[in-house]
Amino acid sequence: MIVKKSRIVSMGKTNTWEDHYTRRAREERWLARSVYKLEEIDRKVRLIRSGDRVLDLGCYPGSWSQYSVLKVGPKGEVVGVDLQRPDRFSSPRFRFIAADVLSLDVAWLREQVGTRELVISDLAPATSGISVTDTSRSIELARRALEVALAVLKKGGHFLCKVFEGPEVKVFRAELAGHFARVQTHRPSAVRKASREIYLLAMNRREPVNSKP
Repeated sequence: MIVKKSRIVSMGKTNTWEDHYTRRAREERWLARSVYKLEEIDRKVRLIRSGDRVLDLGCYPGSWSQYSVLKVGPKGEVVGVDLQRPDRFSSPRFRFIAADVLSLDVAWLREQVGTRELVISDLAPATSGISVTDTSRSIELARRALEVALAVLKKGGHFLCKVFEGPEVKVFRAELAGHFARVQTHRPSAVRKASREIYLLAMNRREPVNSKP
């Protein structure tokens, strides 16, 4: 089961999710506080550029797609994939595909969206509270997102995904390094202090070996 952090509701007396970023997102009309994680990474490395074609995996509730549409401008395009449509967001530069990322036919998706300059994934597993298990599940989702990214990214394209900190992250970073020129780890300020989530940014996809003459 895949869930988005923003869809989890605290059942205690105080809504612990109601923090500075939650209030700010509401005031600035973003669909979720998670937008500030993407915004900070983008600000640091200029990840999203005018005219880019972006694929947003696990796009619900839509804040990453919402932000990306603004950044790509009138000549760019964003395609979002999720089981649930982000029905509070629409744009002529946004297209939604209803699908489970884990069972998605990658070849079919490539036919639907063509090549992309950027693939972003904020996918997260339903957490168990057992750190080793949760990290393993997050890496499984990240590997699936990478499989999709490698099918649609053009040479020089970038890939951003969320994982939970743990021993398996080092191995996954090495996998990314085999396909991209640079791999960075980011922990944006909007990540909650108690969370183990980090973001791996793989930049400048190398030319696939099987594409060489």
